[in-house]
Amino acid sequence: MPPKSDLAHVTQLTTLNFLSAKSTRADFAFHDSGLQLHVEAHAPGVYRLRCATPESLQSEKPSARARTHAEMLLARQEPVGELSVSSIAELAGLGWRLEQGDVVLEVLRSPFQLALYRGDECLLRTRTEAALSCSRSEDAVIWNFGFELDGDDALHGLGESAAEQDRRGGFLVSDDPVARALPLVWSPKGWGLYINTLQRVEHDLGRGDADLYSAQVHDAIFDLFIFAGEPAEIINQYTALTGRSGQPGLRPMGVWLDQAPGQSIDETLRVVQEFRDNQWGLDVLRLATPAVYGFQADKPSFEWASDRVPDVRDLFARAHELNIQVAAPSFPGVLCATHLFTEWEDRGWLLINDENGSAQVFPGNEFTGGQEFGLLDLTNKDVYKLWSERQRQSLDEGSASPVCNAQIDIPDGITARGGESGAVLRTIYPLLVRQALFAAVAGHKTPQEGIVCSTDLFPAVQRFAWQTGPQVANDWSGLERTLRTALSLSDSGVAVQTHNLGSAGQPVAGMTPELYLRWLAMSVFSGNFTFQGIPALLPTAFDAATRELVHHWLQWRYRLIPYVLGIIEDAVRTGLPVQRSMALAFPSDPIAQVWDTQYLLGPALLVAPAVRPGTQVQVYLPKGEAWWDLNTGWRYEGGTTWTVEAGLDTLPVFGREGHMLCLGPAAQHTGDFNSARILDEVWMFGMPEHSPVVMRNKIRVMQMQGSSYIKGLEGLRILPAEGLEVKRRGAEVRISRAR
Repeated sequence: MPPKSDLAHVTQLTTLNFLSAKSTRADFAFHDSGLQLHVEAHAPGVYRLRCATPESLQSEKPSARARTHAEMLLARQEPVGELSVSSIAELAGLGWRLEQGDVVLEVLRSPFQLALYRGDECLLRTRTEAALSCSRSEDAVIWNFGFELDGDDALHGLGESAAEQDRRGGFLVSDDPVARALPLVWSPKGWGLYINTLQRVEHDLGRGDADLYSAQVHDAIFDLFIFAGEPAEIINQYTALTGRSGQPGLRPMGVWLDQAPGQSIDETLRVVQEFRDNQWGLDVLRLATPAVYGFQADKPSFEWASDRVPDVRDLFARAHELNIQVAAPSFPGVLCATHLFTEWEDRGWLLINDENGSAQVFPGNEFTGGQEFGLLDLTNKDVYKLWSERQRQSLDEGSASPVCNAQIDIPDGITARGGESGAVLRTIYPLLVRQALFAAVAGHKTPQEGIVCSTDLFPAVQRFAWQTGPQVANDWSGLERTLRTALSLSDSGVAVQTHNLGSAGQPVAGMTPELYLRWLAMSVFSGNFTFQGIPALLPTAFDAATRELVHHWLQWRYRLIPYVLGIIEDAVRTGLPVQRSMALAFPSDPIAQVWDTQYLLGPALLVAPAVRPGTQVQVYLPKGEAWWDLNTGWRYEGGTTWTVEAGLDTLPVFGREGHMLCLGPAAQHTGDFNSARILDEVWMFGMPEHSPVVMRNKIRVMQMQGSSYIKGLEGLRILPAEGLEVKRRGAEVRISRAR
C-alpha cells in the first residue's frame, strides 16, 4: 500500500447522474470524476456494483490473463437476474430504486448513498461521508467504502477464526497468510458482501469506528457483490457465484490416521494392524511430512523418497491387504543446489526475484525438510500442466490423495511469468496449487470426485474438497479451537473442515481419557477427523474402558457416513456446509447465536459438544422447532434450555422434528459397505416432512391428510417416533399417527 502522501488525487464520490438502464443493469456516472458506476442484477437478491473509468468497465476484449483471473474468482460470469429501475417517488430526481421482486437497492444521487431493502426493512445502508471514495496515483488505485452497523449487527464469515464467530471489532488484510482471511462477510440480519478481487483488501470490522464496516480495496476496478436474504440463501448464492466443491467419494469418509513424524512405514503399518485387531474403524493413512515424493534432482520426473518409502509397490500392496488407502505429502518446489533448480531457473520456470533476475530462494519448511527451495511458476501453463500430470502418475501408482500446504508469504518484488506479484501472487499461488492437484485427482472423473488435503485459504477455496483443520493444543482449549475454526469456515462458505484428534507437535500431558473421548465424539459428528499416530495420542495409550468407548464412537462414525456424505452431496447443490453455526442455521433466534459451540450437523441434527470437563452439558434448543433427544427419545419444545447428563458414551444430539436420520451399518472400513444397500435403518423425529439427506439414495416424502408416504425406504428397519406407526405396502412406507 503506498503512503497517502504518494496518492496524487483523492475523490469522494458524491454526485451521481443516471445514464441508461437495461433488463439486467443500470449505468450511472459520477459528476466531475470521470468514473462510472454499473449496477447489475447478477442473480435474484444479488447486486453487483462495478466502478471505474468507462474504458475499464466497457472493455469488450479483456486480455487472456484478465480472463484467467476472472475465472479464478467467479464460476458464473454472466448475470441471471432481472432489474427494474424507477425514480424514488418521494425523492423525485434525487435517487432511483433498483428492484428485484421484494429486494430493492436504493441509489441516492447527491450525496451518493446506497440502501438495501427487503420488503419494508432496511438491511444495510452506507454512511454519507463514507459511501465510496477513490484515491489515484500513477501506479495505485485505492477504493474506500463503508456501511453502517446496528448496535447488535454481528459480522460472520471472512475466513478462519479460533475465537467467536462474530468478527465484529476485528481488522483483516486479505493477502496476509497469518490472517487466514476469506472474502465473504454477512450478517444474520439478512445482508452479505463479497469484494471480487485478487488484490489486497483491508477489512475494518468496526475496530476504527464501532458502528461502521469499512474496506479499502487496492484495485483499478471496484467490484462489489451485495446479497440480500437469509444466511443460508447468501451462502447458496455466494457459492453459486464463486463455485462449489466436487464429491469426496466414499473411502475418504472413513476414519483417517496420521503417520507420526519420523516413524517408519513398518511402524506405521503396525499401528494400522492394531486398529484392525481392536476392530477400530480405519480407511486412510496420511503419511507425515516432509514430502514423500517429488522431482528428481536432475530430471523432471517424480520419485519417491527411498529413505521413507524403500519399495513403493510393497507399500501399496500392504496397504491393500489392510484395506486402507494412502494419502501422501507433496510440494510445488524444486530443492536448491540441484541440477533441476539451475535448469528451470534458466528456463524461467521458477518464481523470479525482480532485483537480481534470479529464481527466488525460499527458506525451508516442513514439506522440504528444512531445505531451501524455489517455487514452481504455476502461472506458466507448461509448468502447471507438467506438475499436475506428474501428480496424476503418482496417484495412478496407488496414492489416494495428495497432501499439500502452499500458502507461503511470498515477498513483494517476486514476479511470476504472467506478471503477477505482490498481493495478487500471494492470493493466487495456493489457489493454483490446489486447482492443479484437484485436476490430477478428479479431473478424469465424471462427476468430479476426490479430495486434496490442505490448510491453505484463498478466494474460491470452497471449490475444492476438503479443508484440513488446524494443529491445536492437546487440552480443552484445543478441542474448542478446532470446533470454532470449523464453524467460522462454514460461515465463510467452506463445506468441510476436518478435525485432528490432538496434535503430535504439542505436549500431550493435558490429553486425559475424558478429553480424548469428548474430542472423538465431537469429531464423529462432523465432516471427518484424523487420529494422530504418536503413541500418546492413539487409543492404545488409554485404559481398557476408554478403548471400548473408542470402539463405540467409531461404530457411530461409520453408521453416520451415509448421512454425512449426503450432506456433502447437498453442499455440491446448495453450498451449505456440514457443520452449520447457530447464526447460519437460526438467524432469527438471537439466543441461539449466543450458544456458539453448538452446531447443526446437516439439516437434521443439533449437536452440543462437551467442551468442558464434567458429565453435565447445557443445551439450548432453538425456538420455532421441536427436538428429539437421540439418547432418550424424549421430545422437547424449542426456545428452551436444558442441562443434560452425558456420560462418556453419550453426546447431546437432538433430531429436528419433521426430519429423518438415515444410518448405515457398523463397519471396520468403507469396503464393508454394500454399495447396493448403503442404509441399515432410519430414525424418525416426529411426522416426516422433509426428504432425508442420504448418500445416493432417491427418497421422497409425500404428505397426505396427516400421513406421510415415503418411497425409497423399502426393506429398511424404521424406528418411528412416539405416537406414530409404520405400515408397508410394496415399495411404499406409510407413516401415520397411532390410533
